[in-house]
This record gives sequence, C-alpha cells and structure tokens, in this order.
Amino acid sequence: MSIVRVSSPKHCANQGINVEKLYKKIFYLFSTILLSLLSLIFLIWLILHPSKPEFYLKETDLYQLNLSGTKLNSSIQITLVSKNPNQRVGIYYDQLRVYAYYKGQQITVDSSLPPFYQGHQDSNLLSASLLGNGVPVSSSFGYEIGRDQVAGKLLLGLKLNGKLRWKVGTWVSGHYSINVDCVAVMVLGSNAGAGPVSSKQGTQCSTNV
Repeated sequence: MSIVRVSSPKHCANQGINVEKLYKKIFYLFSTILLSLLSLIFLIWLILHPSKPEFYLKETDLYQLNLSGTKLNSSIQITLVSKNPNQRVGIYYDQLRVYAYYKGQQITVDSSLPPFYQGHQDSNLLSASLLGNGVPVSSSFGYEIGRDQVAGKLLLGLKLNGKLRWKVGTWVSGHYSINVDCVAVMVLGSNAGAGPVSSKQGTQCSTNV
C-alpha cells in the first residue's frame, strides 16, 4: 500500500513554495477582476449618461382656500405627468412627497406618493390630494390673497421631493435626491365660489437631481 504524504505550509516553505506570496497573488487577481468590473460599469454609465426625468403639471383643481385669521384651510387636487427620456436607463422612484405653497409659504401638509418603476421612455400619471387644515400663515397672507382675487389670477406652487435610482441592465445605482418645482396659474372668475377653480395649461416643471 502506498503512503500519501500531505505537505504542511511549513513543508511547502521548505520546498520553495511561499504560501504568503500565493495568497497575495490570489488577492491581487480578485482585486484586479473587481476593479475591471467596476471600471466597466462606470464606463457604461458615462456612455449612457442618463438624462434627468421630466415632469409636467397636467391639471390642478383648487377646491378650498379659506383664511381664518392666521389659519388657512385648503384642498387641492393635482395630476402630474412623469416621463423618463432615456432609451437605455430605467428609473426607480422612492419616498416621493408633494405639497402646495403660495407666496413662499407651505399651505398643505406633505402627501406621499407610492413608489414605482419607470421603464425606458415611459410616462406615468401621478395624482395627489393636498390638504391643509388650520395651517399657520403669516399676517400678510390675507392681503396677498385679496390682491390676487382682485387681479383675477393666483399663482400656486407645487413641490415634489423624493429619491430616485437609475437602472442599467441588472445594475441599480444608489439613491439620488430629486426635487421638482411646478407653478399653476389659477384664473379666478366671478363664479369661483360655485365650484373648483381648475388650471390645465400643461406647465413644464423644473427638475433637479
């Protein structure tokens, strides 16, 4: 019967095999492969160079805007169109929140939107009900609203904040902040109190990523 001899690391060292150098070579090999993969992903990212998403304000319905002292009650329904202009990059939207403001003052609480994925060059409709009950405003708020009512036009601002992730093939990036700012021009007629005031200009919004 033949005897199988297994050499220990010490014996290998004695025979001219440096185990430590072998481990270093394996480590360098895996590091090189990993670095090559990361460089390839980064190169693809630079070639694709994803464009930021586009948002349009399709419709705004103002149902209530009542001021009592320095407390404001408001009810607004909005519809946004979100478009992914990229041909090879998908977008995941997370933690989206939207609110309305007037003259730089927030007049509704934040309303959350469900997360969603947007494929290449896809468009999505986003709807939200914005409510503000007893929201504190500045003492000059009533004067500003009164002046706009006389002028027959009210500029209502809408902000959407959240996170997005880019998707290239099976690779998904980390989170990036997204901030969208829209303006709706509400035309106030003589019968404004009889029903909601609507704005349907299809205004393009500014988007920062």
